[in-house]
Amino acid sequence: MLVFLLNVAGAAALLIYAVRMVRTGVERAFSVQLRRWLRASAKNRIVAAASGGVVALMLQSATALAVMASGFIATGAVSAPVGLAMLFGADVGSALVVQALVLRPSWLAPLLLLAGVATFLRSQEKPGRQIGRILIGLALVFVALGMIAEASGPIREFPGLQGAALYLQRDPVSAFLLGALLAWVVHSSVAAILLVMTFAAEGILSVPVAAAVVLGANLGGSLIAVTLMLGAAAGARQMVWANAVLRGGGAAACLALLMLVPHDWSWLGSSAGQQVINLHLIFNLTVAILGLPLVGPLHRAVALVIRDPATGVSEERPSALDPAALDNPDRALACAAREVLHMGELAEAMLRPVMPLFTKWDAGTAAGLSDTEMRLDQMYSATKTYLAQLDVRDADPGLTRRVTELLDQAALYESAGDSVTRLTLGLARKLNTEGLNFSARGYDDLSEFHDFVLTNAQAALHVQMSGNPAAARELVRQKERARQLERFYQHAHLDRLRDGNPETSATSNIHLGTLRELKQINTCFITVAYPILTESGDLLETRLKRVPV
Repeated sequence: MLVFLLNVAGAAALLIYAVRMVRTGVERAFSVQLRRWLRASAKNRIVAAASGGVVALMLQSATALAVMASGFIATGAVSAPVGLAMLFGADVGSALVVQALVLRPSWLAPLLLLAGVATFLRSQEKPGRQIGRILIGLALVFVALGMIAEASGPIREFPGLQGAALYLQRDPVSAFLLGALLAWVVHSSVAAILLVMTFAAEGILSVPVAAAVVLGANLGGSLIAVTLMLGAAAGARQMVWANAVLRGGGAAACLALLMLVPHDWSWLGSSAGQQVINLHLIFNLTVAILGLPLVGPLHRAVALVIRDPATGVSEERPSALDPAALDNPDRALACAAREVLHMGELAEAMLRPVMPLFTKWDAGTAAGLSDTEMRLDQMYSATKTYLAQLDVRDADPGLTRRVTELLDQAALYESAGDSVTRLTLGLARKLNTEGLNFSARGYDDLSEFHDFVLTNAQAALHVQMSGNPAAARELVRQKERARQLERFYQHAHLDRLRDGNPETSATSNIHLGTLRELKQINTCFITVAYPILTESGDLLETRLKRVPV
């Protein structure tokens, strides 16, 4: 039994890691394309559900789709009901992932490993390395499933295990709660369903018990997004709670039906494992079909409980600048670093609600952004004063460099706040005051660029907290990508001007000014990576080509 538990625990750990490895590879290689695709599908709920399913199929995670959709809701690019439709489709997509991973020939795992490792080692940049990562992750999923099946064979007749299985068969509610806990603990309903399916295929769990566990895993899977969104915008929380209510409530109702009504499992498939994963797919298809027409009423019902927060970007919190720490330079710099990080968080939060103001002016939101910008100014002044009081003239050069870096980054975050204010109180207010509207294609271009910059801002905060050189390198690469995107959108704008689009002509200066300010904000955030890359030796001192003197 000890050997069995050790082997299954190791295989389960490998399975969880492999599923996340695939998701990470897809996110790093194709996140921009996937986000653009999702945003483009937001005009129709059926299309939104279909696109959510495809994206979840690629990411092998409905939770990852929920995180993407929450970002769109926070920026106003997608409404909460449309995000809920995407999430219904994503649940079906994650169920299809299980089907795809189970139907595999024996030769596929070594072939994927060979192709994945070769692609990863031969590629220097993404997406090649990330495609290699995806192939390796898929191969490891198959390896993990094989390990679980192999470890489960000798244990089928173990008396203690049989007793536990009999108890769960007599108490489906406990099996249901066990499935919910399993999915929530591993933070992957795909991994949980694959684990249960393997146990059912090996005869460790009977089909009724496995079905109860799978239904519970659907509840647990829906609660993963709920816990991740506790601090998100109200619309995002409404979306994940509505999905949890329908999916979790549907799972409980389905369990009650299975307990009360006699049934034959054979119609779900010829084998126990196939019956379990088919039940999972049919359940999520049913929830999506029944839920899509109810997206609006369901969202309104949840919105009665989860309301929009008061106008403003963030609540006041005490300054991290502790005067008592000035006698200890290392401690004082840690305090200043926390304050600068909070400035970045405020600047990022200011950036989120910008684009909706271009279509519908909200004086309360604009006033909240203005107040936050003034607060950023005050924090910058306080940080300068605090670091000026720190005597590092005779200290280690590293401390002096760190003081300079913190001052520079604080100035850039304050500059990002200024740019957001120019976008809102300047350009957006002018657009609304003069009664102008961007062309449909022009607004889509600006929304895509805004989402790109917001993604980089969030990545920059992660880099600042983690200090990871690999993440810092990837962040700096986005600066060139921003330059390319700005040129692309400028040329598209000029093409519309040449075509004589009246909306483009009327809003040309505002359109180009918005692109310019967004690019400036992007630069303010990306520079957080420079000190990390300088220390790791990955940053060149100059972009000039060296020539003989």
